[in-house]
Amino acid sequence: MFQNVLIGLGGGAAGALLFASVSSGSWLSVLLFYLAPLPMMIAGIGWSHWAAMAGALVGAFTLGAAFSSMFFFAFLAVAGLPAWWLSYLAMLARPRAETPAATGLEWYPAGRLVLWASLLAMLVVLAAVPMFGLTGEAFRRGMREALTQLFRIETDTPPNAPLVIPGVADPERVIDVLAAAVPLAAAAIATVTNAVNLWLAGRVVKLSGRLARPWPVLADMRLPPAAAMALLAAVGLSFAGGLVGIAASVAAASLLMAYGFVGFAVLHAVTDGLPTRGMILGAAYASVFLIGWPIFGACALGLVDTVVDLRGRAARRRGRGDPGERG
Repeated sequence: MFQNVLIGLGGGAAGALLFASVSSGSWLSVLLFYLAPLPMMIAGIGWSHWAAMAGALVGAFTLGAAFSSMFFFAFLAVAGLPAWWLSYLAMLARPRAETPAATGLEWYPAGRLVLWASLLAMLVVLAAVPMFGLTGEAFRRGMREALTQLFRIETDTPPNAPLVIPGVADPERVIDVLAAAVPLAAAAIATVTNAVNLWLAGRVVKLSGRLARPWPVLADMRLPPAAAMALLAAVGLSFAGGLVGIAASVAAASLLMAYGFVGFAVLHAVTDGLPTRGMILGAAYASVFLIGWPIFGACALGLVDTVVDLRGRAARRRGRGDPGERG
């Protein structure tokens, strides 16, 4: 137990350093900021979820003492608590219940882990919404003011001078578009950050030989059926306007990104056995990493698979059953 606490403290200190690097303002610090949950996830998966919890608390208290209470709560919400909860769920298991004599363990499905990654991202963004306003119009106004101030700092524009963004003819229009897009982008990025950090932590622990659970077949990953209904409801409510519409849009963005991961799982499954599989997968990952918007194709593929079971059809064509994980 004492070793677990020490590992957790080390993970929390490392996470706090990564998180605090964002204060430098460099582009590299943004990448380090996104990796802040990783050390605590490694501690949680490789040792104990209590190690991840200890790391979350020590990291939060360290940042709170060094900077301000805002850093304390931000670290817990963005890095600490998601790292603890996802590492706890990743190592959750129960006895198999197919027959009374069943042996072995049934581990928490990868699809539900991705869904939790999206739900945690959604909650973090929604928790930040009241900081900008308690009504829809107040939120948009607060976002515009924050973005305007950010661009003034970046472009060295004096406070009373008209805002000028190099290469942009109508800066106010750009600010309006960004004010609407930033909450959605934040939810999507946070979903990807949570899921990718969990995958990286699992790989690190697996390479170290400490991974207690078998590595899941990610190509068989599925979301629970209720996730599609929740996404449909969120998309519908996003047209309601006001804070309800903003909250629904954030939920839709995070859930849609979860289906993007399912889309890549589908792509891995349906290209199994193809001689060009490596080229197809490489092109897909590279296009998303370099351009970004092709991720919507992966989201669409994940949603289509939910309706028509593309992986099951591909498996039957290859002459074997569908082993898909019904998460």
